[in-house]
Amino acid sequence: MSLHQKLRQRAAEGRPIRVGLIGAGKFGSMYLAQVPRTPGVHLVGIADLSPEAARRNLARVGWDPARVQAASLDAALRDGNTHVGDDWQALVRHPGIDVIVESTGAPIAAVDHILDAFANGKHVVNVTVEADAFCGPLLAQRAAAAGVIYTLAFGDQPALICDLVDWARTCGFPVVAAGRGHKWLPHFSESTPETVWGHYGLTPEQAQRGGLNPKMFNSFLDGSKPSIESTAVANATGLDVPSTGLLYPPASIADIPFVTRPKSEGGVLEKKGMVEVISSLETDGRVIPYDIRMGVWVTVEGETDYVRHCFEEYKAHTDPSGRYFTLYKRWHLIGLEVGYSVASVALRGEATGVATCWNADVVATAKRDLAPGEMLDGEGGYTVWGKLQPARASLALGGLPLGLAHGIKVLRPVARGQCLSWADVAADETTRAYRLRREMESSFG
Repeated sequence: MSLHQKLRQRAAEGRPIRVGLIGAGKFGSMYLAQVPRTPGVHLVGIADLSPEAARRNLARVGWDPARVQAASLDAALRDGNTHVGDDWQALVRHPGIDVIVESTGAPIAAVDHILDAFANGKHVVNVTVEADAFCGPLLAQRAAAAGVIYTLAFGDQPALICDLVDWARTCGFPVVAAGRGHKWLPHFSESTPETVWGHYGLTPEQAQRGGLNPKMFNSFLDGSKPSIESTAVANATGLDVPSTGLLYPPASIADIPFVTRPKSEGGVLEKKGMVEVISSLETDGRVIPYDIRMGVWVTVEGETDYVRHCFEEYKAHTDPSGRYFTLYKRWHLIGLEVGYSVASVALRGEATGVATCWNADVVATAKRDLAPGEMLDGEGGYTVWGKLQPARASLALGGLPLGLAHGIKVLRPVARGQCLSWADVAADETTRAYRLRREMESSFG
């Protein structure tokens, strides 16, 4: 039975999936736009630092104000409405909630939300992939120990890439490479919230209309988010990552099977079985026609003459040898697709992407020379960006994970382009996120 059929069945039986959402910003609002259109789902409660902002976003996406007047979670469950408040602990601890969607984008807080949800028997759909990037393998273990499902969020590119990788392997294809697209030139790594819109291709007016956060979107542009998402994919699929960071080879969709081959066969990969990101810009800044900027892809290998002949007979676009074929989705719809993860964990008990190993890490890297006493401002800010590294290289360096590089002081000079280590900063050792990360280094290292 399809997920949609299962949802309709739950609706008919009066047993909807009961969901709690933490964080009703842009991503959360996109999910909220779809909830009234999805059978068999009851959004019981929303927890946000600003309940009034959450209500404004509900109005923006078309919710009837009468649906969000529930005075408590108990009242919301009884009447089929939604409670909006600022108490995330009440949400994750309420026995009437089945699934928590963590959508704050704040990785240190997200770890608290996720661990408390596990402790209270809740499945978790984690939109805050920044948290998964620095402690996802241990979060996955904690979920399994609690008997619940932890998953990356469908609609975000990592889960979509994991889906393509699973398709390939289930069909018997070896995965040569997998990843996403991105608009990339090397100097974007130094972009700040002041320069982001010009590089990104939006006007400030368009950004304001959409309620877009310049720091968040700068994290997309400066390479942090591609590194974070590639880390999540590598740790969920077991694929390896480039030894010196993402290469961002420029390619049209038609050229992806040409460039995502091993170097020995004319491509850019160190070896088969890698994560990579394809740039939608040539190295001189020219826009590549029919790009994969907003999409995801997987390159597979036809290992036998028979399979390669099938590629040829069915007009599959391959590299010149006929050995490598790329399947792709040109778009991802972010929060509009999160309901797929909610249904998958609640109705099938299946994650839509979850860490199985520690292959990759994202290390905070200086955007400019940093002096002792300066405060790091984290992902998408003015001080650091995230560089993809093999986990073994990060561990050897004592690399500072990007997700924990916010609001902490620099202790010694760090040169522009240098990866930061724990020894370079005064880390906040009081958070559960810090302790979980250090535990993961000990356990997996």
